[in-house]
Amino acid sequence: MEFEKNLAILKQHLLAENEHDMEATLATLHPECLFEDRARMINYVGHKGAAEYYGLWWKAFDLIVVSEKRHRLDNNNIVSEARYQGRHQGSFVGEEPTGRRIDFPLVCFLTFRDGLLAGERTYYDLGSLLSQIGAREQAA
Repeated sequence: MEFEKNLAILKQHLLAENEHDMEATLATLHPECLFEDRARMINYVGHKGAAEYYGLWWKAFDLIVVSEKRHRLDNNNIVSEARYQGRHQGSFVGEEPTGRRIDFPLVCFLTFRDGLLAGERTYYDLGSLLSQIGAREQAA
């Protein structure tokens, strides 16, 4: 039963995230949530940190997350394979918008606490993302 509740909050979270609805997204998160962006080696803590994390991505890309596979580890842990898809529309790690489309895979380790999403540890290829937005071409 606990796993089903966690899966339901994850689905609610992804809906809000794809609509770029900050209030609804934060409502799915535990107040002490932890977001670990492993590619950029930056952690974001609590609702304030989560808002900063989502704000960064949503300003830089008209982003949606497409879930591909979910792997249940136990009642409070899920591994999700997904894709970020969108267009580069705002500054991202110092790279000005190019309007280019992005489509890259990521793996996210999700934890739950008290019926809410407690953490995301996300792995993706930052070099591939930067290449897709043209950052490597500009540097060459």
